[in-house]
Amino acid sequence: MAENFETSVGRRSREEEHESRSGSDNMDGASGDDQDAADNPPRKKRYHRHTPQQIQELEALFKECPHPDEKQRLELSRRLCLETRQVKFWFQNRRTQMKTQLERHENSLLRQDNDKLRAENMSIRDAMRNPSCSNCGGPAIIGDISLEEQHLRIENARLKDELDRVCALAGKFLGRPISSLASSLSPPMPNSSLELAVGGNGFAGLSTMATTLPLGPHFEGGISGALSMVTQTRLATAGVTGIDRSLERSMFLELALASMDELVKMAQTDEPLWIGSFEGGREILNHEEYLRTFTPCIGMKPSGFVSEASRETGMVIINSLALVETLMDSNRWAEMFPCMIARTSTTDVIASGMGGTRNGSLQLMNAELQVLSPLVPVREVNFLRFCKQHAEGVWAVVDVSIDTIRETSGAPLTFVSCRRLPSGCVVQDMPNGYSKVTWVEHAEYDESQIHQLYRPLISSGMGFGSQRWIATLQRQCECLAILLSSNVPSRDHTAITTSGRRSMLKLAQRMTDNFCAGVCASTVHKWNKLNAGNVDEDVRVMTRKSVDDPGEPPGIVLSAATSVWLPVSPQRLFDFLRNERLRSEWDILSNGGPMQEMAHIAKGQDHGNCVSLLRASAMNANQSSMLILQETCIDAAGSLVVYAPVDTPAMHVVMNGGDSAYVALLPSGFAIVPDGPGSRAPPTTNGVPTANNVGGQDRVSGSLLTVAFQILVNSLPTAKLTVESVETVNNLISCTVQKIKAALQCES
Repeated sequence: MAENFETSVGRRSREEEHESRSGSDNMDGASGDDQDAADNPPRKKRYHRHTPQQIQELEALFKECPHPDEKQRLELSRRLCLETRQVKFWFQNRRTQMKTQLERHENSLLRQDNDKLRAENMSIRDAMRNPSCSNCGGPAIIGDISLEEQHLRIENARLKDELDRVCALAGKFLGRPISSLASSLSPPMPNSSLELAVGGNGFAGLSTMATTLPLGPHFEGGISGALSMVTQTRLATAGVTGIDRSLERSMFLELALASMDELVKMAQTDEPLWIGSFEGGREILNHEEYLRTFTPCIGMKPSGFVSEASRETGMVIINSLALVETLMDSNRWAEMFPCMIARTSTTDVIASGMGGTRNGSLQLMNAELQVLSPLVPVREVNFLRFCKQHAEGVWAVVDVSIDTIRETSGAPLTFVSCRRLPSGCVVQDMPNGYSKVTWVEHAEYDESQIHQLYRPLISSGMGFGSQRWIATLQRQCECLAILLSSNVPSRDHTAITTSGRRSMLKLAQRMTDNFCAGVCASTVHKWNKLNAGNVDEDVRVMTRKSVDDPGEPPGIVLSAATSVWLPVSPQRLFDFLRNERLRSEWDILSNGGPMQEMAHIAKGQDHGNCVSLLRASAMNANQSSMLILQETCIDAAGSLVVYAPVDTPAMHVVMNGGDSAYVALLPSGFAIVPDGPGSRAPPTTNGVPTANNVGGQDRVSGSLLTVAFQILVNSLPTAKLTVESVETVNNLISCTVQKIKAALQCES
């Protein structure tokens, strides 16, 4: 694999070098025709400059995508009446110009730092040559140096040592030594016992970390990625807070490099590190081999924690640059994995990348990861995310928890129920716009907080593991490709405009997000848990006030959710719940009759991935029929059925392209996952197996079904919740589960 990458990089480098020489005269807007003229000296050059409108269009696309693919260049050339070669050369020269400007700016900053350091160094050396008494102003004897000067010298030596360490880290970060930078920024200091006493800071040097992937050509360019680290260690009279922050950032960079090396090896190495399993063809991590191969970069496993590890490879209809941009942007990352990520944000950007790309980008993030069940607590993690390009079209993005570093740096201690060991993905571009994605998930967590029903699923890595990340990524990218395609397969029974489809999909996405938030009780929505004695043990009831939210009816909203085990396959259960003709067997909103599908928007090749509008049968001639918005999705990791009754006039506005933000809805629905690879006996009480039978030998393949309802119990936000309202929701859940069991002929 490495040889193929090196051959590809070499060939592309020669081609790009030839194209750069042929297009170097086109920087000011000359067309691609001039490049051909340059190859024939006898002919007189004819210069044709781009129009202001063409340059404006080119600059606009360059801000969004400095490296457009062939399809984008072809579309832009047709729109601007230019040849594709002209567009290609313009972008190539624009990138060269941007790189030159960055290097000039970096050189200017480095010269300023160098001048400041030299001036400070000279002042300290002058003070040492002519020491004077701060009290009387007379000459000072040897050793009679002011306290302020002593502090300056101590801090100067300490920062000099830190600068050398950061330069060493930056050298590894860039893939080449930059010792000359360290020497130019830190002139020789006089030897003294004081310097010898404070010269070491207790940090060991970095060990050499080899990788089977070659370094990409972009690492040989500027040092903007390391500049943000170097500028944090200026040898000045900064406070202790600044020093600690610089030390912390250096530790972050060291941790990111070690984690990247571990991720790449975990993604590439097979046996004996990964052992094939007979259950579903998944791979199991050999923990003994793992401990022999890697040094724990965030310390040993906490007492009482258990490990989960998984690896999955899949083909995804997205190119590597687009996927990397999605992963490094917290908002786009959450949109790509809506049912897995309850909340996420970027807390600090340590390095923004080099050459206008994400290569070398390093940032601090936090996230709440969820499995759609009230029996599995939300995982809140604080982690580093580091992105690196290993070759042309080959990227890697790694995450690793930072709780150990925060404890070392003196930050307030917080209870951590989960920590992520180096996890992430390696992405390689493939033909036809696809990418080969290898995902590795490795975590340690407190199993005591998870219900017995879900422990086999979580420990196998099927809950938070790589299979779920890959399956969700494939489904979401397929959905985007279909929605952007011009020949979308349509089963619509009513005409929906393009803008209407967009509004309807946006409304369905909001409905699903609200459903997930109600199941898992993340910090996105402020739910208050209720402890009611008349509610089943495994039913979680929460309440919140809805005020001034146009997307929800005002008043007191009650949410109730539970999870049960059913001895039916996930596919059979999903097909039953999404079938509008069988809805009357479990849904009280169906009025006892079948529902009719009024509109259908496909979101994938599988018919189960869609958004539909259903109409319930009216109970009598005087009653108007009810509309129900429903979204269903399914992949290898699980499935989802979410629905909500909607107002008929409001839906007509949405289907005509109107704003969906003002459509009030309260979602309900089901989440379905396999019951895990472990064996389990049939359930005994409320669909929950007994503790003695969990992990038993009598295998009964089944599904874990989560049922959740959100109901408006009072239209006044100031009203108090009554016991009758809680009992009503609890009875609704119990009745729905029993109807599903009866319809599927499950044992109670």
